[in-house]
Amino acid sequence: MHPGALLDACTELLRRALAFEHPADAVAARYFREHRQFGPRERALLADTLYAVLRRKLLFEQLARSGSGPRERRLAILGFAGPRDFLVAALSLPEQDWLHRCDAVPPAEPLEPHRHNLPDWLAGPLRAQLGEDFWPLAEALLGPAPLDLRVNLLAAKRAEVQRELAAAGIDAQPTPYSPWGLRVDGKPALQRVDAFVRGAVEVQDEGSQLLALLLDARRGEMVADFCAGAGGKTLAIGAAMRNTGRLYAFDTSAHRLEALKPRLGRSGLSNVHPVAIAHERDERIKRLAGKMDRVLVDAPCSGSGTLRRHPDLKWRQSPAALQALAATQAAVLASAARLVKPGGRLVYATCSLLPAENEAIAEAFAAAHADFQPLPAAVEAARLKLPDAAGLCSGPHGRFLRLWPHRHGTDGFFAALWQRQG
Repeated sequence: MHPGALLDACTELLRRALAFEHPADAVAARYFREHRQFGPRERALLADTLYAVLRRKLLFEQLARSGSGPRERRLAILGFAGPRDFLVAALSLPEQDWLHRCDAVPPAEPLEPHRHNLPDWLAGPLRAQLGEDFWPLAEALLGPAPLDLRVNLLAAKRAEVQRELAAAGIDAQPTPYSPWGLRVDGKPALQRVDAFVRGAVEVQDEGSQLLALLLDARRGEMVADFCAGAGGKTLAIGAAMRNTGRLYAFDTSAHRLEALKPRLGRSGLSNVHPVAIAHERDERIKRLAGKMDRVLVDAPCSGSGTLRRHPDLKWRQSPAALQALAATQAAVLASAARLVKPGGRLVYATCSLLPAENEAIAEAFAAAHADFQPLPAAVEAARLKLPDAAGLCSGPHGRFLRLWPHRHGTDGFFAALWQRQG
């Protein structure tokens, strides 16, 4: 495709996405459906350009002020993910001169917001929490996330799948913490790989795998994934249960649960029961009160731990939205806790980096529910033989699981564990 036409396409895609009316991945998917003339490499370049701009939006907007022409075109030039000589062929002489001046700006010259590229509502709490470690996190969030797979132990062993992927030309190494995980080099077309087609592997971040591990669901138990979504953790839990017992996948979105069905079909699991509920106080929840051995609450959250994958989230959230989320998180956790039987385990988790969605919710729940005894995540991680169990956790006595992109290479995750007293 002609360089000018491809740059025009990047500009139009950015114009749509920067309205922030829909998630960026949904905007890109719709754009590609409407423009089927783009091949795989062109779609990849368009998507990479979009995500480069979303990651460095504050810096690029500052640099764009010195240029001319449509704002989205200037941003597309700055974030263009293709070869530089290909891009230059699409630019006028004034644009080439402007881009050269932008390239010459020393990395340390921009103001702090233009270097970390985070909104104030997110940068402030993270800086207060991390101190000097804030900058390594900010740098990590500006890069892409790795591609992690979870091996379905019902279908294959990790070493076997690793060898099979290698034979298909895909380099995959064991994840450093999860015994189920493989980290893939690059972005191969997994949908065409037999291991994926037959359900031997699923795409799942290593941190998400660790949450399922900490639930420690066992054969024959009654278990609930309270906010199951598309079911990544549900599938991991069902495999850990060796396809026995009964595993409920609850969610208020029937649409998200529909996305679980093809994955469930590939997995070979028959112990999973998806249930769409109206809200956390649904009558179907009440009927199961006090009957569950394990309950995972992967609560709705800001998603700030997934900014490497979804950089638009930092521009689509607000302090008001966070306050509303905190109220929802507390309500969902309290309702899910009613399912747990005496002696059973409750796990509250988010993919957020913010204490207001994590420690604050867990501590408030503990203060209001004396019948739930906190379980130190570090002790449980060590019992499960996870490498560097203490390094995965934070708080007094390793109370909470705390995963960070810059420290652990995973998405950002939090988890708190309790056991209900008899």
